[in-house]
Amino acid sequence: MEYRQLGRSGLKVSALTLGTMTFGGEGNMAKIGNTGVDEARTQLDKAIDAGVNIFDTANMYSGGLSEEILGKALGDKRQDVLVATKVRFPMGDGPNDAGLSRLHIRQQIDASLKRLGSDYIDLYQLHQWDGTTPLEETIETMDTLVRHGKIRYWGISNFSAWHLMKVMAVCEREGFIKPVSQQIHYTAQAREAEYELMPAAVDSGMGTMIWSPLAGGLLSGKYRRNADQPEGTRFAEGWHEPPISDEPRLFDIIETMVEIGDAHGVSAAQVAVAWILGRSGVSTAVIGARKTHQLEDNLAAANLVLAPDEIAAIEKVSRPELLYPYWHQNRTASERFGPADRVLHASHMTD
Repeated sequence: MEYRQLGRSGLKVSALTLGTMTFGGEGNMAKIGNTGVDEARTQLDKAIDAGVNIFDTANMYSGGLSEEILGKALGDKRQDVLVATKVRFPMGDGPNDAGLSRLHIRQQIDASLKRLGSDYIDLYQLHQWDGTTPLEETIETMDTLVRHGKIRYWGISNFSAWHLMKVMAVCEREGFIKPVSQQIHYTAQAREAEYELMPAAVDSGMGTMIWSPLAGGLLSGKYRRNADQPEGTRFAEGWHEPPISDEPRLFDIIETMVEIGDAHGVSAAQVAVAWILGRSGVSTAVIGARKTHQLEDNLAAANLVLAPDEIAAIEKVSRPELLYPYWHQNRTASERFGPADRVLHASHMTD
């Protein structure tokens, strides 16, 4: 297992993170999975044996049950690994039971610590933007939690690039401890992050964690052109993240990954994960599985190395269109591109 620096922090994380959204299966999360404590313990042990050192959850996954199961399954292994969780979404029906206010964050950090059975959280993430709470209030709260030892590092998730840069600007201005990472969705099927989010992260020194690198299972190889949806999958259960905006393109990507996987004797899922791990600025990919055999297959992706021609084949069927101002930059400014610019532009400059 490769270990990568998480942004400009001193923290090293495994190239693969085990996500625990499947733990619990309460409410809407039943569409994702219903892993209990015993199965969770088996998955954690296999992940740790493979070299995974970070586990990701959120307070809203199954109404807190995911955190509770993760804490029980880790047991005395807690001190040997990194635990990441999140705050933002509703945890009650009251007007202050959601968002990124000081009140909500301070309430939820204590609730998460109790469920996890831990004195601290290694990486505490703002799960989504809150445009109604002053950003200074939110960041000051995170800064205080670090200084008080309740969290070691903090990050953001699902923010826009201008949100990210505003966060960094407030930290610079006020002298607050900066976030070390962003957690975002980014796959060969959904490469929108290359326009702004990945360049902004590279420019600001922020690590990037990728959630759902298999696009909710779309890139697993189970979904095929002109075929019925496979039973027992997220989309068959009515889960629609990520949205599919270009179905022919999606199946072109799937067929390419299946072909590459067949050449290596591995699944398309492994190809999808290996591809994302090779993208500029990616720190770790958050994998998850309903069943242990799926986890074992995903973990094997850490050892898969794609050849340049295989990467080029995926690029051919998945490369995003250059929107404005990027097409203009590509034509007129490429001689002065920096590393952050090249996250998007590098593949377009080979034409």
